[in-house]
Amino acid sequence: MEWTGLNELREKYLSFFESKGHLRLKSFSLVPQNDKSLLLINSGMAPMKKYFTGEVTPPRSRVTTCQKCIRTPDIERVGITARHGTFFEMLGNFSFGDYFKREAIGWSWEFFTKVLEMPAEKIYVSVYENDDEAYDIWTKEIGVDPSHMKRLGKEDNFWEHGPGPCGPCSEIYFDRGEQYGCGKPTCGVGCDCDRYVEVWNNVFSQFVNDGNGNYTEMEHKNIDTGMGLERLACVMQGVDNLFLVDTVQSIMKKVSEISGVAYGAGEKSDISLRVITDHIRSTTFMIGDGVMPSNEGRGYVLRRLLRRAARHGRLLGISRPFLAELCDSVIAANETAYPELKEKEIFIKKVIAVEEESFNRTVDQGLSLLEEMLQNTAGEVLSGDDAFKLSDTYGFPLDLTREIVAERGKTVDEERFRELMKEQKERARSKRKKSDVDAWAGEDSPFEELEPTDFAGYTATECDASVLALVKNGEQVSSAEEGEEVLVVLNATPFYGESGGQVGDTGTITAEGCTLTVTDTTKTDGVFVHRCTVAAGEAVQGMNVHAAVDRERRLAIMRNHTAAHLLQAALRRVLGTHVEQAGQLVTAEHVRFDFTHFAALTAEELKQVEQLVNEELLRGEPVTMTEMPIEEAKKLGAMALFGEKYGAVVRVVRAGDFSVEFCGGTHIDNTAKLGLFKITGESSVAAGVRRIEAVTGFGAKQLLDSSLAEISAAAAALKTNGTELVQRAAQVTAELKAKEKELAAIRSQMAAARVNELVAGAETVGSVRVLTASVEGLAADEARAMCDKARDLADDIVAVIAGVGEKAVIACAVGKKAQQCGAHAGNIVRGIAKLAGGNGGGRPDSATAGAKDLSQLASALAAAKEIVAGMLK
Repeated sequence: MEWTGLNELREKYLSFFESKGHLRLKSFSLVPQNDKSLLLINSGMAPMKKYFTGEVTPPRSRVTTCQKCIRTPDIERVGITARHGTFFEMLGNFSFGDYFKREAIGWSWEFFTKVLEMPAEKIYVSVYENDDEAYDIWTKEIGVDPSHMKRLGKEDNFWEHGPGPCGPCSEIYFDRGEQYGCGKPTCGVGCDCDRYVEVWNNVFSQFVNDGNGNYTEMEHKNIDTGMGLERLACVMQGVDNLFLVDTVQSIMKKVSEISGVAYGAGEKSDISLRVITDHIRSTTFMIGDGVMPSNEGRGYVLRRLLRRAARHGRLLGISRPFLAELCDSVIAANETAYPELKEKEIFIKKVIAVEEESFNRTVDQGLSLLEEMLQNTAGEVLSGDDAFKLSDTYGFPLDLTREIVAERGKTVDEERFRELMKEQKERARSKRKKSDVDAWAGEDSPFEELEPTDFAGYTATECDASVLALVKNGEQVSSAEEGEEVLVVLNATPFYGESGGQVGDTGTITAEGCTLTVTDTTKTDGVFVHRCTVAAGEAVQGMNVHAAVDRERRLAIMRNHTAAHLLQAALRRVLGTHVEQAGQLVTAEHVRFDFTHFAALTAEELKQVEQLVNEELLRGEPVTMTEMPIEEAKKLGAMALFGEKYGAVVRVVRAGDFSVEFCGGTHIDNTAKLGLFKITGESSVAAGVRRIEAVTGFGAKQLLDSSLAEISAAAAALKTNGTELVQRAAQVTAELKAKEKELAAIRSQMAAARVNELVAGAETVGSVRVLTASVEGLAADEARAMCDKARDLADDIVAVIAGVGEKAVIACAVGKKAQQCGAHAGNIVRGIAKLAGGNGGGRPDSATAGAKDLSQLASALAAAKEIVAGMLK
């Protein structure tokens, strides 16, 4: 058995099973696709569950993978022991109704003994206590000595997870030798000591559990195997734990290089080295798969790992941001198997750098306050109020507080913390609610007893209806008179109620002798609420009406909503699949789209995005809106808003082959009807979230008209025409620069003359001379230049000159002789500035300061002589 590197082991395994007719699949993303039961992929079979259940047809009946995985239940234990880690790779070979026990067992033995050349005498096997078939294959066909076999019960060797497919399993162990054993006579497979390491698990899915303990044999049996790559590498490299495996060690050595702390130097430093090494592996892969830091879900897992690693860097004495630098080692160790890491290197490092800098800005204050709280904590429990203050005011996460407190042998009152957090969320929720609709949610709502409104607006902008309710001042009324504002609920409506970022419709509701102007539409619990003003006549509950949407406004909104879908698709093509919608606002005037991305888009990227969208417009692709079962929609690859809950039937909006999304909004029926798409702005909304604003249709025409009008006005002001505007502007700019240069020269000459006068009139203070002056409109550099000129004329001079505008800038220069006498420019200017509400400082020979209170400037300058006198030796 030869030492084998982790990357070589991965390739040997996958190549071996390819030779057995398996299709090698790339690792699935760490982000589960269409599986809300998991935050992150945590096993080799997790992304293939639907292959096993038959919901989705696998690409081949035999598949092999090396799946990247993350498990986080024991984050606090990572580092404290060398056994725990959050990131690992799982090797697996799978059969979907193809081969079964005989082949799976035979190939695992062949791989271990023939390919890796493990000594047969070092290999031990466990089987389920009632699985005679597997036992006989191992002993009678493979030839494993019965003394190397162990039958174990259901708890150890039977895989099941609630109702569904399940079955016995057979685990393969490697005997590391007596030196790793516990010394007990009973030591063997299943012992808690480190001698017998479980390396490979073959799961034989042959039953279906009905959930009541009844098992029926499956017609088409499956094989699901799993072998931890790092654990296999430990065996093949003869090391004790995953942190000593070659690829992981290369990362840890970089941490040691940055920190100057070697692994093995001390227990506490070893914990920090392990934490950083593990967490940077996890975070690099997570970001590579599109996970972004946030305060919930998988984004919070990422944030938590990064912050924990950053804190342990501080414990090692690292005083600068360093985590992004470690990415190079992670990528170098893994890019042969995961080339996407190299492709996304710049983005991954940027995300990590921004998050670490953000954490560093708040952590010092939080740590200081926590230390103070702990000193003032008499008992063994930090109060929930203190923990909440750290979290709410200083952004110090509870899990970090918990970990630091635990290091002191104390705990946190988490029950009180959660109570305060719940109260805060309820307060925030109540503030967000609209006073006219959402505030009625509950038993006092005037809409509670009403049936959901029949929405006709997907196919029509007008319809007949009847008035179910009129609401004024929070209460239902029977009528509303001309001039009154009233909320109207109809049994059916073409008006879209604000949701999903699309604004509500406006228009009119009319009846014989009555007209209501609809200024907004919202919805609550399926009831559409029309905010109206009675323009004429009297509105009466129960009357029959005709509801008509402002069609031109609706069409403009539809154009912009379809544009939002095309924009997201274009962003994902240009920037990468990490782009996710983070919010949007669709109005008649424009579309505002927020999305996950850490860097400002370059001019070239914006150009590419805009070009892609406009190409779709010019293609005139049909836009279809179809209701279908959610599983069917997912098979189409329809994008869902992350975190949004959907029913069994969803509405899918498809724009050609360019964009497919879940959406309940209204859309144009052909991309050509958008006319033109033009981006008007790109900006930052929050850390990791960018915003693009754009216009379409008549909005784009208005932008063009406005721009052309501004060009014409600018051309007229510069006495030229539009075609020569740029040339003329450049000419005028050059002329202005030349004039400014002339003026600067004149001001310099005047200043030089003035300096001569000021030096001549300087007042003697002890062994030096002091001059002060205040000049209107003098810039900072000009004031400095005048002071420097005075210093050059006399080495015993202390020159103080203020330039006055909306605020004052004060410059000071001190000659060599004056410095020798004790005068210090930085201290002088600081003392003067403070008297006028400012501050500043600098070198002994030259310094500047600012002053805010101009009313005190004269008296402050007058104090210069006294300030200088106090310094002289």
